[in-house]
Amino acid sequence: MLFALVIEDDPELSTIFSKALQMVDYEIECIVDGLVAQTRLQEVVPNVVVLDMHLPQIQGADLLNQIRKDDRLSNTKVIVATADSRIASQVRDEADLVLLKPISFRELRDVVRQMQ
Repeated sequence: MLFALVIEDDPELSTIFSKALQMVDYEIECIVDGLVAQTRLQEVVPNVVVLDMHLPQIQGADLLNQIRKDDRLSNTKVIVATADSRIASQVRDEADLVLLKPISFRELRDVVRQMQ
């Protein structure tokens, strides 16, 4: 079973991302807080992480660094979701994909399907 973490504090976007990933056969876990995500990333090895850059407690950029420095997560694909084009440019080299919000259900579903 494929496993994805959706780390997004906006409930509507979290639902859209989750449903899109479920459509391409991912088991989903949603996290709304950066600190919770940081802890969870030390416990699990997701195939995909959808990562918001603006989170409570710990920012998405710090989580992205954590993922990239963890050898266990070397095969984890990270899709950064942000509305900030400046941040998108800054993390483009570290993320597998950067999507600018608003992101549609169909767009994310198709992107994840292509990454499999």
